[in-house]
Amino acid sequence: MSPFSSSAPRTEEWRHVRLAIDDGVATVTLARPAKLNALTFGAYADLRDLLAELSRERAVRALVLAGEGRGFCSGGDVDDIIGATLAMDTAQLLDFNRMTGQVVRALREAPFPVIAAVHGVAAGAGAVLALAADFRIADPSARFAFLFTKVGLSGGDMGAAYLLPRVVGLGHATRLLMLGEPVRAPEAERIGLISELTGEGHADTRAAELARHLADGPALAYAQTKALLTAELDMPLAAAVELDAATQALLMNGADYAEFHAAFTEKRPPKWQGR
Repeated sequence: MSPFSSSAPRTEEWRHVRLAIDDGVATVTLARPAKLNALTFGAYADLRDLLAELSRERAVRALVLAGEGRGFCSGGDVDDIIGATLAMDTAQLLDFNRMTGQVVRALREAPFPVIAAVHGVAAGAGAVLALAADFRIADPSARFAFLFTKVGLSGGDMGAAYLLPRVVGLGHATRLLMLGEPVRAPEAERIGLISELTGEGHADTRAAELARHLADGPALAYAQTKALLTAELDMPLAAAVELDAATQALLMNGADYAEFHAAFTEKRPPKWQGR
């Protein structure tokens, strides 16, 4: 995303999500606990626009995506979205589905690591939001379910058919997307869907710790690593190696690379500047 801001002022209040920023760490909380944080049209739009703003501002170095209450996110609200979409024409439906995909793209293209803190249910669109994060920290209560075929839609929603095989492999992805069966934390850890399994009730705390570690580290190196991981998914080896070489040449001219050498020589921790 471009770092150049528009003339519009920064959004001071988000209606459908809660945002907190602490010294470079943003925490975005889905805050409809009575509905298991089911997503509405407004929530999707807020996530899309918020991620774009944070990406442009470059003040955030790590982001935690969490859910309030008993679960992470139960997916799209059955009444507010599924019921409403039944009355839409094809053009409106295409606009809506493109918007949900834009949220996933924003998570993948954000120039900072995104950590999903998952407890309880992560279903449907909620499972894809977690999937689009760079890290998924989950406690034993977590259960993932890609429910799209259960409502008569393709399992390949919001980029799930692109992302999930690359995380867990084609065989597991086929099973999860076609059958829509829940995957509980132990199996999710076994197949690689979870980055780290914590103790009961500790996913949010561990996600915050990881976000702080990342925010205090070499932000530009992390941003470029994330960008390369995404860009090289579809590249032949020769193109990927060339892109790696160009990226490293640029970073070797950066302040952080010189700072590492100075810190190593002076036997002190590096003071990363993110440039």
